[in-house]
Amino acid sequence: MTGPLEIQPGGEFDFLALGGLVIRLDTEYVPFRKATHAAIHVSGAEFNVAANLSDCFHLRTAVATAMVDYPVGDLVAERVKAMGVTPFYRNYEHDGVSGPNIATVYSDRGIGVRAPVVFYNRANEAAALLQRGDFHWDAIFGRGVRWFHCGGLFAALSDTTPEVVLDAMKAARAHGAIVSFDLNYRAKLWQARGGNARAQEITSELVRNVDVLVGNEEDMQLSLGIAGPEGAKASALDASAFVDVIEKVVARFPNIKLVATTMREVVSASRHRWSAVAWANDATYQAPTMDLDILDRVGGGDGFAAGLFYGLLTGSPLDEAVRLGWAHGALLTTYPGDTTMATLSQVKALATGGSARIQR
Repeated sequence: MTGPLEIQPGGEFDFLALGGLVIRLDTEYVPFRKATHAAIHVSGAEFNVAANLSDCFHLRTAVATAMVDYPVGDLVAERVKAMGVTPFYRNYEHDGVSGPNIATVYSDRGIGVRAPVVFYNRANEAAALLQRGDFHWDAIFGRGVRWFHCGGLFAALSDTTPEVVLDAMKAARAHGAIVSFDLNYRAKLWQARGGNARAQEITSELVRNVDVLVGNEEDMQLSLGIAGPEGAKASALDASAFVDVIEKVVARFPNIKLVATTMREVVSASRHRWSAVAWANDATYQAPTMDLDILDRVGGGDGFAAGLFYGLLTGSPLDEAVRLGWAHGALLTTYPGDTTMATLSQVKALATGGSARIQR
């Protein structure tokens, strides 16, 4: 099928993301409590999509976020620049002791029967301090933005971040940009904001301004209070439950034009079965299922979103866009870190049936 969205043909930026930046300390295959060293990755659910679209897909992208004037902030800003993403920063001074801070994510990858582990330190996080008026949205969108993206993780950071998201969404719509939102439900974050009931209240208000929704049926149930599927899923790769819940979502939010998600069956920490599905105009398209050997699973969903959005921004039919997202998300899990190291030619080759045979 052809693309379901009316996307502006031009502008200074193809894509603008709003969200917090974090550093991830990754001890690879050693459990964190036994680690003696860690790799440093710069991440952020919304930033990852902008970085992927810039570095792999060669689109003009930007991020609106918080920045802090200390060495961790310098490291993060260098990575944003290296990935080719234009920043719109709300700058904060660090007091030399307690912050504000760039949040830290700690992880080890697991292997085989040992699951990966992720935990956080978001104390005095700069992104959580963002509030209305910190960004001049009309001026930013007035430069020409084709697509705006945010997510539930950023909305959950504080009592003020949902207001920032809502203002940005309204400005994006006023200037003709497509608005996408990744539900990214995080129970631990919402617990500090009033729990699941508050999450559903805030997310529902935001989703009323969304064209493209990213998330699986569990995200939709937890974030929006949508009833679950009528029948049990045959497997994690069964798209019927996703479609059943989508019909309920679109009935409540008729503004939504497209819904998409990754689908994975976790065989072990090192091996997943991987697919993806999208819905638009009462039709669904599911990508093939592949057996995926995992190096680092963090960021795979953001990789899918980037490939999907690239396909739609460049006029691909929905089935091709889903395969591009599926291929890029799969490739991203074969690299260390949260953002892409893939090339566009590699993504297109895998999306159209390429293999892992040696390239000479």
